[in-house]
Amino acid sequence: MPWSVAQLRPGRPWVTAPDARTLRTRWDRLVQSDRETREHLFHPTRTRTIHTRVPALPSTPAATTPLALESGPCPAPRRFTHGPFDQQWLIPDHRLLDAARPELWRVADERQVFLVEQGYVPKTTGPALTVSALLPDGRSPAGRPGRIRPLYRRPGAAEPNVTPGLLPFLGKAYGHDVTPEDLLAWTVAAAQPAPSGCVLPLTPDPLLWERGVELGHRIVELTVRGARGGDKPRLPGGRRPYVRAAIPARPDTLRYDPDDESLYLGEGRISPVPPGAWEFGVSGVRVLELWFEARTGTGEPGTLEALRPASWPQEWTSELLELITVLALLDELRPRQRELADGPRLARERLVEARVLPVPSAARRPASVLDHHEEGPDGQLALL
Repeated sequence: MPWSVAQLRPGRPWVTAPDARTLRTRWDRLVQSDRETREHLFHPTRTRTIHTRVPALPSTPAATTPLALESGPCPAPRRFTHGPFDQQWLIPDHRLLDAARPELWRVADERQVFLVEQGYVPKTTGPALTVSALLPDGRSPAGRPGRIRPLYRRPGAAEPNVTPGLLPFLGKAYGHDVTPEDLLAWTVAAAQPAPSGCVLPLTPDPLLWERGVELGHRIVELTVRGARGGDKPRLPGGRRPYVRAAIPARPDTLRYDPDDESLYLGEGRISPVPPGAWEFGVSGVRVLELWFEARTGTGEPGTLEALRPASWPQEWTSELLELITVLALLDELRPRQRELADGPRLARERLVEARVLPVPSAARRPASVLDHHEEGPDGQLALL
């Protein structure tokens, strides 16, 4: 998957939030302020101020006049993947985002899937890659910049983002057609973290390939949480987590009791929570702790980030139960992933002999997408 894009950089924390209502509240507070207050609340950077003129993001209806003149309603918040597993909301307005990566927005549709590289931390466990059906921001808990790799280079699942010649080569080696989705599945299941970046071994064994692809499809299905027409992940009866004690309006602590497999949010309690779900980490950081911190942190007083829900929303509880389920089921698949790492590896020289490697430089650049109508600054026509 040679075409990759750097992580998104919003530049200001208030443009993302775990719930959409908060974003609308922040926007209203901004546009109802006078010019001086608006500039302070906006949090200007070298890239963006309230006077910056930029084109609209692809497939978004946001205005393109400078924010200093804005008085309309908040653009409809868009669901996105924050970090490895946290699904949050973003104001999809190019005027607010320092580095929005428009090339990703052009190909982000209902057929797209994104791979996100995670930072390498020695002596830790966790996936080298995560997968998202939503537009991801590419942030890694390790603080290292990751790369975002779309499965397709154009909208509508057109032109796979795959090294030219690789799929036919693998199809010949395994005796059957290999699809881009199969390669994605193998990648998710077999990729390994390394100091130099994500390492993807290929195998000469057709049977091992089939097991890895089957495993990878299951990992993708769990991670995208039914976003591609599949079923929502569910643990078997008797193992499903439930709220046993109501979560308070403002839980300030998160702890886990391994003896009764309970997760405590303040005085609230959820169980059963398998140990594997609690310990599941990415780049050495527990996913559940990251998720909780994103919802209980406080912004600096007087800033838009400080505007947060007055009490714990019910939808957060539902999201937490779903996340626990996903992590528990992914943890059960880890032993099978380790089996792939111990299998035989396809020599790099074979790919060079087949002229699959080196990768052509054109494959590393984004494709031209000319079927999107995009608005330039102040409503001008944007030429691509």
